[in-house]
Amino acid sequence: MLTHLVAGLLTGWSLIIAVGPQNALILRQGIRREHLGVVVGICILADVLLIGAGTVGIGAIVLLAPWALEVLRWLGVAYLLWFAWTSLRSARTASGLEADTQQRSLKSIVLTTLALTFLNPGVYLDTVVMLGNLAHQQGHGGVGPFTIGAMLGSATWFLGIGYGARGLSRYLARPRVWQVLDVIIAIVLVILAVRLALG
Repeated sequence: MLTHLVAGLLTGWSLIIAVGPQNALILRQGIRREHLGVVVGICILADVLLIGAGTVGIGAIVLLAPWALEVLRWLGVAYLLWFAWTSLRSARTASGLEADTQQRSLKSIVLTTLALTFLNPGVYLDTVVMLGNLAHQQGHGGVGPFTIGAMLGSATWFLGIGYGARGLSRYLARPRVWQVLDVIIAIVLVILAVRLALG
């Protein structure tokens, strides 16, 4: 049982650690110390639900509806490019966290988090299809522990980067660091958008 749990945990980490739009948003909100708990909570809950869906066989339905993934793909491309543009605009005008006083509303942050989570087809392929299939390869007694391990991997990663960024925000919030971070986030998002567009 413990072997399956650890396998799920490591697999969950391996799929989520790559810098993606969710991670970029959590880092940004951690440094800003703004609505971090809400963002982390949404990301964890979404992953738990999607991993659970994959375990009960929803992955097969996702694969049977390629048109839905295609729609999500282009919506995701558009949203990633928009988010990259806002990061570049912020980098051009920012002079550090102390000067970045424009508070984003809770509604705006929630909508952004939901969009970056659910408009990314990769999320469905990783959490629903891949983790669902891997869970069922563990055998009858291993499905549950593997699934719980994958969910724990997601939760610990999001909590770690979010509250780690918050704890280091005093150092990361310096003007140059803030601008460099925004540029890096924008570049990563553009790369993800291009990869998504090219399928």
